[in-house]
Parts: sequence; C-alpha cells; structure tokens
Amino acid sequence: MKIGFFETEGWEKDYLSKELSLHELCFFPEPLSEGNVDLAGDCQIVSPFIYSSFSEGIFSKLPALKMIATRSTGFDHIEIKAAKNRKIIVSNVPFYGENTVAEHTFSLILAISRKIFDSVERAKAGDFSLEGLRGFDLKGKTLGIIGLGHIGFNVARIAKGFEMNILALDVKKDNKVTRKLGVKYVKPEELLKKSDIITLHAPYNENTRHLINSENISLIKKGAYLINTARGGLVETSALLKALSEGILAGAALDVLEEECFIKEEAQLLSREFPKQCDIKTALQNHILLCRKNVIVTPHNAFNSEEALKRILETTVQNIKAFSKNKPINKV
Repeated sequence: MKIGFFETEGWEKDYLSKELSLHELCFFPEPLSEGNVDLAGDCQIVSPFIYSSFSEGIFSKLPALKMIATRSTGFDHIEIKAAKNRKIIVSNVPFYGENTVAEHTFSLILAISRKIFDSVERAKAGDFSLEGLRGFDLKGKTLGIIGLGHIGFNVARIAKGFEMNILALDVKKDNKVTRKLGVKYVKPEELLKKSDIITLHAPYNENTRHLINSENISLIKKGAYLINTARGGLVETSALLKALSEGILAGAALDVLEEECFIKEEAQLLSREFPKQCDIKTALQNHILLCRKNVIVTPHNAFNSEEALKRILETTVQNIKAFSKNKPINKV
C-alpha cells in the first residue's frame, strides 16, 4: 500500500522506512491541508500528527484513502463522523509516556525531598556546608495522587517501592490497583488534608480546570508539597502563589504552568509547527514562580524521552500492519 506520512522529522523517516519496507512510503515535513492535499491523492493510508486537518472537504479529495493512522493520542483534528461515513478506519496511539512521566514526577519529588538543586548550586560555588540542606525520607510519607490513570498508576507503583502510603482520587475506582499497590481511594478533602505530597495526573478539561484553587488550597496539610506534571490549568496560579507565601505549601515542583498555550499533545512541543507565541522558555522566564526558592520548574519535559517518542512510532507501525491484515487495532 502507499502510505503518506505528514509532519515528519528525519529520524522518524529512517525508522518508518525500515519497519514498513514492504509498503510504498512518502514523507512530507508539512501538515496535510486543503492546500497540499494532492500530495496524498493516491495514498491508501495517511499518517499525520496533530496539525494536519481531516475534514469532509479533505476526504473528498482522497478517494483512495482507507485508513488514518494518527501519531497522537488525541484525534480532534479528524472529523470522525465524516471518516466513518466513508468507511475510513482511524487509529491512534492511546498512550506512550505513562512510565516516562511517572519517572519525571519522582525525579521532582526526590529533588524536593533531598534539596538536590540547592545542594548542587552550593557545591558548584565551592560551599560544602550542610546547613539548610537537611531533607526528608519518602518512606512512611503519604502521597496523594489526583488522577489514577495510566500515569497515575505508574506513580503509585513507584511510590510503593519507596514504602509510601498512597491515597488516590479518580472518577473511576480500580479495585485491582487497591489490592496490588495498596492504594486507598478517598474524597478530595481527605486527600488534601492528609497528603504530605500531592501529585496531579488528571486530564485538563472544563471540569478539571483549577482543580486546585483558592477555595480548596487552604485544606492542604500545612507544609505539604505540590507536584504538577499534567497540565498547568489544573492549578489556579494565584492560589498556588498565596499558599506558598503563607506557608500552607512548603514548596512545589512544576513541569507545566497555567499560561502555557493549550497543548493537545506533549510531543507537539518538539514540532516545528508549534506556534512561536507559545515559547515555553519565555513563559518560564517571566513567571513569578520561577523566582521562588521553594519552587522547581522544568520546561514541560516530563514526556520527553527517546523511548516514549519511539513508542509513538512503534504503535503507529503496529496499527498500520494490523490494518494491512484486515485486523485493525486502536480504533477511535
């Protein structure tokens, strides 16, 4: 089959050419759009990232199209109803960074608990005194996980290895997780009041915006720490700053900030198409949180490992191979 890959980088081309050598492949660095749809005119399969657009108008110009293998978890750049009406299979990458983000989460937790950044800066300055560098053990501490999906589960798995007590809040309760990892599901108030460390792993939508806000942040156990490697909009920044200033929170570690532009997929941060006005570095530099001694900020990098990005391609290849055998997987 002829397959058109859009929004591709050089390393992706090398990998895909090797794994799909039995097919005719075409690679294009730009997104698929009304202006260049002819590039995919005779393709049976098209594989885009999130900046390509698939509307009824696009579909009408792709008469040979049988499958869209989007290299993303989200698929709101595709008119699914129009695709189904034309019997076009759409597959996605359901998840790819669940352990990757969880590991970054714990790197932040450890950095805070053992004052890693302060220790490094002091040593670089030639000061090897230990005053003010005393940290705390994770063993026996209570970790509150808000959002126990794929990432939250992996955070709980790691926390169990540190012998932490684990509380969780999620719209769905998984009894298998309770038995396997010793997780206790609780109400929001109990999680905030009892957790020594609170870590956020919920999706961002109209229901979860400002999940941590001025009304509930005062419920947090005094001296606790807040970790956010999910979406910046889950936390009301003004409430966070107030809690840090008043000592409700002893500190925070953030891989995301509220004023980031809306991000559909973490991997889009690596794309040449990411809007220039969404410069993460500038946002971080201008943010008052970055200036606080008790806050650690990383530039939305939790997802960014070689293995995670490779898993996107691996799943895409699996989706295409399964479709070619008339056994499609990961359909949306």
